[in-house]
Amino acid sequence: MPNCNSLLISNKPIFSGEISSSFILSGIPGLEAVHVWISIPFCAMFLMTGVGNVTIMTLIWKEHALHVPMYLFLAMLAVSDLGLSLFTFPTMLRIFWLDARELTFPVCSTQMFFIHTFQDLESAIMLAMAFDRYVAISRPLHYSSILTNSVIARIGLAIFVRTLTVQVPLPILLRGLCFCHSNVLSHSYCLHPDILKLSCSSTKINSTVGLFVVLSTMGLDFLLILFSYVLILKTVLSIASHGGRLKALNTCISHLSAVILFFTPMICLSILHRFGPKLPAHVYVTMANMHFLIPPVMNPIVYVVKTKQIRDKILKLVIKKGPGESQVTFIT
Repeated sequence: MPNCNSLLISNKPIFSGEISSSFILSGIPGLEAVHVWISIPFCAMFLMTGVGNVTIMTLIWKEHALHVPMYLFLAMLAVSDLGLSLFTFPTMLRIFWLDARELTFPVCSTQMFFIHTFQDLESAIMLAMAFDRYVAISRPLHYSSILTNSVIARIGLAIFVRTLTVQVPLPILLRGLCFCHSNVLSHSYCLHPDILKLSCSSTKINSTVGLFVVLSTMGLDFLLILFSYVLILKTVLSIASHGGRLKALNTCISHLSAVILFFTPMICLSILHRFGPKLPAHVYVTMANMHFLIPPVMNPIVYVVKTKQIRDKILKLVIKKGPGESQVTFIT
């Protein structure tokens, strides 16, 4: 095997053997014959994601009554969900419908950057929402004075800056690698660990940076979310009335559901990769799809079902002005 570092020209990756500059995406292993049928639920999920998250963003933007911390963070979550779906679903549908699997290295690294960026944004926003729930339950009288609009704006800016700071180096470091032999990825979209596995040059720096990014973002966020809920539970248990405890916990149900939907597949996949038995490839692909595709679909549904204010505003949104008019209006 040639020394891969000697194959770098103008700091661009070179694929040894048959010269290539592209990656081949995979569909769902073993189910290639029914990709067209599989595309139907994925297409429906994509449409539901778009409609659900755009509706929530529009509703919060137009309704002044929803300009409070909880719903402003929900709008941020909807943005990250929509962004994540826009960089995953179209590539999968392209494979299912057209069997178009090839992506050039720049396109693949760009997709990888945005997928992991929106993934980290979602994780950080969930942490901010956990902090919001903690303040609302433990300091209800000071809630509006603690989480002011300026504080929320600074939290949003901090999330954005943190995410870009840790994610920008990843595609830059990829340009220092070359890729030999197979250029077939394991998933229907480009992910950082998946790309690294195909490199024939040393990936020690890339792997170390990638691990640091995961632990310092989603790993740390998950631990802090757990800590927030320990504090929330401690506060709830100190409430004297049973009804008061249930009411306090009920305000956390939507957020807890979003946390479970986002983190559970990722944790299970990590455990299976490291400690579990060898399973068919489609099991790992399915769990990865659950992590990236299910939360953007389910989060709007969960928040509409469990949040009365959102549900009521959506019902008012579809009320017509009068029997002879077809125009839709907001009623406050």
